[in-house]
Amino acid sequence: MTVTHPGSAPFEPSAIELERRAYRRARGQRSILVSIASTLVFAAVIAVVLVNSPGWSRVSDTFFDLEVAVASFPRVIEGLWLNIQVLFVAAVGVAVLGTLLAIARTLKGPVFTPIRLIAAGYTDIFRGIPVLLVLYLVGFGIPGLELTGRMPAQFWGTIALILSYSAYVAEVLRAGIDAVHPSQRLAARSLGLSHGKTLRLVVMPQAVRKVTPALMNDFVSMQKDVGLISVLGAVDAVRAAQIEVASSYNFTPYVLAGVLFVLLSWPFIRLTDWMTARAQKREQVGGTV
Repeated sequence: MTVTHPGSAPFEPSAIELERRAYRRARGQRSILVSIASTLVFAAVIAVVLVNSPGWSRVSDTFFDLEVAVASFPRVIEGLWLNIQVLFVAAVGVAVLGTLLAIARTLKGPVFTPIRLIAAGYTDIFRGIPVLLVLYLVGFGIPGLELTGRMPAQFWGTIALILSYSAYVAEVLRAGIDAVHPSQRLAARSLGLSHGKTLRLVVMPQAVRKVTPALMNDFVSMQKDVGLISVLGAVDAVRAAQIEVASSYNFTPYVLAGVLFVLLSWPFIRLTDWMTARAQKREQVGGTV
C-alpha cells in the first residue's frame, strides 16, 4: 500500500529501481528455465540408462506390470485406509504424551526430580530402541500378559508408535521450550499469571512455533513407519501388497503400495519445506547481505 500525504504526488520508483526489478525478474525467469532444462536432461539420461540395461525387460515385467497393479489396487487402497486411521490416532496420542513428557522434563525445583528422571529415562529408552523392536515387544509381549481381552493388531501397533514417537516429539518440544527467552516467563509472572497459565498461554505457543518444521518432519517419518504395523498381522497396505504378491508372483503390488505412501506423505513434505523456508526468511529479515 502506497502512503501519500495531502498535496503530494504518489510515490513512484525511480528509473534505476525499475531497471533493477526488471533485471531480477529476468534472472529469476532464466533460473527457472535452466532448472527445468537440467531436470529434463537428467531424467532423460536416467531413462535411457534404465531402458537400455540388459535386465530391464525382466524388471519391468516383475515390478511395473500395469495389469497386476490395477488388479491389486482395491485391496492395497483398502489397507492404506487402515494406515491412515492408525496414523490419525497415533498423531493425537503422540501430541498429548509428547507434550506431557516435554513439560515434565522442564519442571524446575528439587521436588520434581523423580518426574524429570522418569521422563528422561523414558525418552532415552524409546529413542534408543528401533521402532520395529518396540512393535514386537508391545504387539506380542503385552497381549501375552492377558491383562486385556483380545485386541486387533492395529491397536497394539498404534500403542507402539505412540510410545516410540512421543520420545522424539518430547525432545523437540523441550528444545522449543528452552529456546523461549526467560524474560517471557518473568514478564508473564509479573502480570499475575500462574505457572500453568504462563506455560500454556506464553511459553508453549512460542515453543511450538519455533520447532514446527522439526515436528512436521517427525510426522512425515511416522507416516512412513505406520506401515510397520504389518509385522503384527494387521492387513494394511504393506500386508495387502504382500498377499497380492504371493498370489500373483509379481512384485508390482509392492511398488503400488510405495507409490501410495509417497502420495500420502508428499503434501506434508512440501508443507514442511514451505514452513521451514518461511521460518528462515522470518529470522533472516534485515540480515541478508
